[in-house]
Amino acid sequence: MTEPAAYRDRMRAVQARLEEQAAEGAPPGLTDPDPGGSERWEAGQVWAHLAEFPPYWAAQIQHVVDGWAEQPDEPGAGRTPVRFGRTKADGDRIAAIERDRHEHPAALLTRVRREIAAVADQLDGLSPEAWQAVGAHPSLGAMGLPQIVEEFVVGHLEEHADQLDLLRERG
Repeated sequence: MTEPAAYRDRMRAVQARLEEQAAEGAPPGLTDPDPGGSERWEAGQVWAHLAEFPPYWAAQIQHVVDGWAEQPDEPGAGRTPVRFGRTKADGDRIAAIERDRHEHPAALLTRVRREIAAVADQLDGLSPEAWQAVGAHPSLGAMGLPQIVEEFVVGHLEEHADQLDLLRERG
């Protein structure tokens, strides 16, 4: 999928879910671990991460697009995937989550709204050529730009909204 409007629609839908969640405050309990992982979070950590990751991945998307465009597109030469990304062990990621985990969800929602809008605008502004860019993630390997957007932005927003929904249901 390389249709920015579809991504925008999905981000609007997840934002609406998050707005409902923020209005109700942080539910109690811990999330289920990620598939294959052991990390469990309280709602405040989920909210802190929701406020933290969209600008990081927007910058990484731009890095991949720019790095891809800088390479010559010569027949037979091929381009090298642009190194990008981070892992869950990234110190800045961990510090941001810890720093903001006690903020009220409504305060973090203000940042989340702004960042969702910025990413949607960024995706709308990408050329068809930019959507052909390929990045190399440290643990997931080569990924086309649509896969990067899906994995690290749109699908990631949905995943964390799902976690908050589940905490609310359990609480």
